[in-house]
Amino acid sequence: MKIASLALTLLPLAAYAETTPPPPPAPLVPSFTEQTATAGVNHIYAGDWEYMVGGGVSTFDCNADSRPDLIIAGGANPAKLFVNQSENGGDLSFTETPSGLERTDVLGAYPIDIDSDTIPDIVLLRQGENEVMKGLGNCKFERANEAWGFDGGKAWSAAFAATWEKDQSWPTLAIGNYIDVTQDMFPWGSCTDNWLHRPDGQKFAPPTPLKRSFCALSMLFSDWNRSGTPSLRVANDREYYKGGQEQLWHIDPGKEPVLYTEKEGWKRLRIWGMGLASYDLNFDGYPEYFVTSMADNKLQTLTEIPSDGAPKATFKDVAYPKHAIAQRPYTGDDLNPSTGWHAQFEDVNNDGLADLFIAKGNVDAMPDFALKDPNNLLLQRADGTFEESGDRAGVAATGLSRGAALADLNADGLVDLVVVNRREPAQIWRNTTKSPNHWLDLTLTQTAPNTDAIGAWVEVKMPDHIQRREITIGGGQAGGNLGPRHFGLGDLAQAEVRVIWPDGTTGAWEMLNANAAYHLQKP
Repeated sequence: MKIASLALTLLPLAAYAETTPPPPPAPLVPSFTEQTATAGVNHIYAGDWEYMVGGGVSTFDCNADSRPDLIIAGGANPAKLFVNQSENGGDLSFTETPSGLERTDVLGAYPIDIDSDTIPDIVLLRQGENEVMKGLGNCKFERANEAWGFDGGKAWSAAFAATWEKDQSWPTLAIGNYIDVTQDMFPWGSCTDNWLHRPDGQKFAPPTPLKRSFCALSMLFSDWNRSGTPSLRVANDREYYKGGQEQLWHIDPGKEPVLYTEKEGWKRLRIWGMGLASYDLNFDGYPEYFVTSMADNKLQTLTEIPSDGAPKATFKDVAYPKHAIAQRPYTGDDLNPSTGWHAQFEDVNNDGLADLFIAKGNVDAMPDFALKDPNNLLLQRADGTFEESGDRAGVAATGLSRGAALADLNADGLVDLVVVNRREPAQIWRNTTKSPNHWLDLTLTQTAPNTDAIGAWVEVKMPDHIQRREITIGGGQAGGNLGPRHFGLGDLAQAEVRVIWPDGTTGAWEMLNANAAYHLQKP
């Protein structure tokens, strides 16, 4: 009887061992070296409760030297522009430069070429009046609210996104507003309307309020169903809204904005929505969305894609099965829930798979949430799951982080990192990974309007999948990137690339040699 029992026990285990696939190989853990003390990025995002959100940083090229410069919000301090002086492949080096952007009360800043003169402009999100700042070239800017008919309002603005609607020569700007600052004694439920600034020829029409609005902290125009018309995704902070939820808006040319409904597949979701990031992670041609929150981050993917290519707006959360979780600190002994802010997908180890960085930090000193909350760096494995590596990579800082930016700052083919902290100095890391993996940096350009081809898709062929990336402005936490899009290639010495341009024109596949930066111009 004992022998029979032993046999019965062994058979299922043997069968399990034969059918269970081996785990995927561990991803290459990158190496980051902090260069805050020497890089020249000396800045603090400061202020009291009215600056508890925001703290954005954006990268863009303000002087046409093909190196990303930095604009960093200051809150109660003036915003600052840092011009990139880094040598190719060398240590990171920046110089604080007077620019006309030195406004106080700035929560975030987004670069965008509004007037299609090929010189980046800047939208400043402020506690008070927002400003559009026209780029004059050579890193100089001037206020253009009056010249461009832009109503800056007087709200607490913390979110931004932009798109070009069909047949329009100027962009449509979405501004996300937070709570009513005058209701500081009892702010709950005092969410102010978000605004849609649509063009009227070569200026902006009076803004359209998006009703109802629920204390937005991140917005993103994204073509979630590949229809050719981006929709507006809004992440809302549950801490302050009453009766609210996450939102998805129809923004159809010539029509009033309309919310997606449950009949269209949209499911009610109530979280502390903080930041948005998108990427086609499962190579099906449709973007996934990561939404940061307090203790409950979401990684959303479409539930069903029918054969006719017309999916409903129904998303499911796959954060746990994909191990894309950052609900609690992964270092130290603080077991309280985490607070996530900026999120961004970038391939930090150049293996051809997008990784995920999450900036985290307590709102201030909320006792029910982690006080020492390390930033996350989740590496994507070959099977689509993620693995935490922030501590091993050297970026597990525990400041009150808010905004962040990942970009190749010194033209060595490796994505570097900048993080903005509340009431503490901003930090900067150089990616010093030693790896044989290859890469491409791709910058899209087209004739006016929309010179940066916002709304295009870039595709890069890999041996067993196609990397796809949508070109967007928005998302994150009060800042984003305008410029080259980075693709890791693994061991490929060359790769085929094509662009699906914003008007739907599909370019031809082109073979490009690896380890180089290219400008792809629409014919």
